[in-house]
Amino acid sequence: MHNTPSSAHHPAHQSRGLTAIDWSSVLAEQVPILIQRALDEDSGDQGDVTTLATIPADLQQAGIMLAKAPGVVAGLSVARQSFLQVDPTVEFTPLVEEGAQVSPGTHIAKVTGPARALLTGERVALNFLQRMSGIATATSRYVAAVAGTKARILDTRKTAPGLRLLDKWAVVLGGGHNHRIGLYDMAMIKDNHIAAAGGITAAVERVRQRWGRQLPIEVEVGNLEQLREALALAVDQIMLDNMGLAEMSAAVKLVDGRVPLEASGNVSLETVAAIAATGVDYISVGKLTHSVEALDISFKL
Repeated sequence: MHNTPSSAHHPAHQSRGLTAIDWSSVLAEQVPILIQRALDEDSGDQGDVTTLATIPADLQQAGIMLAKAPGVVAGLSVARQSFLQVDPTVEFTPLVEEGAQVSPGTHIAKVTGPARALLTGERVALNFLQRMSGIATATSRYVAAVAGTKARILDTRKTAPGLRLLDKWAVVLGGGHNHRIGLYDMAMIKDNHIAAAGGITAAVERVRQRWGRQLPIEVEVGNLEQLREALALAVDQIMLDNMGLAEMSAAVKLVDGRVPLEASGNVSLETVAAIAATGVDYISVGKLTHSVEALDISFKL
């Protein structure tokens, strides 16, 4: 458990409700650990027993990663590193850019090297690439749905345990934005905090007594009365939780740009455009990462 807020865990900084991450540092420092765990999980103590038995050690091969469905590609760097951690002599050549929109049949990357390494690394590389591409694809659809409004699509903490940074990176590659990374980089006062602390004002005061101004503060509100209370406290962002469209529009009018407003709660592709039309600044969408449909990608020698 983190007792003090720290940016040491991941290279990030906060600006109100958005987090900017140095993804090159993540790739260099965090991703190799995730990949090694995945490789160890897949190979166990015996290694790839089928490949070791059937493929000569000196056989060289080339393979193609192929999109089998339309979507946005995300995670090429992670897929590349997955193969390299099996064998550093593997050559991974991306044929599209990160964040590229692809159609079925598009060649995504070419991989060449020892056949044993290609077959041993294939599933781990694809697992990362397919999940990240699925998240990026879903995000791009939400971003397109709110085009023409000022609303920006945010992710949440509803990510796969241990894969949060990759999930959030995929959101960025799909055109979305990152909310807080974890419990440590933003004070987000939700309904349970409010209930336990004895009210919104008491909760905000306690956060400021403990942390001063070093952390941005967001408060969740469920009605206009709570909104007025939060607004008077000069917090950095206010979340409108599960409000109807009419109440959300009234909230936007009441705030009049004084603090960014985030809409949250059961947002879907069918509802997101109407939510954006109310004038909110951000819309957080748990479905981007908690209900991922992996993009169909194959690897063929």
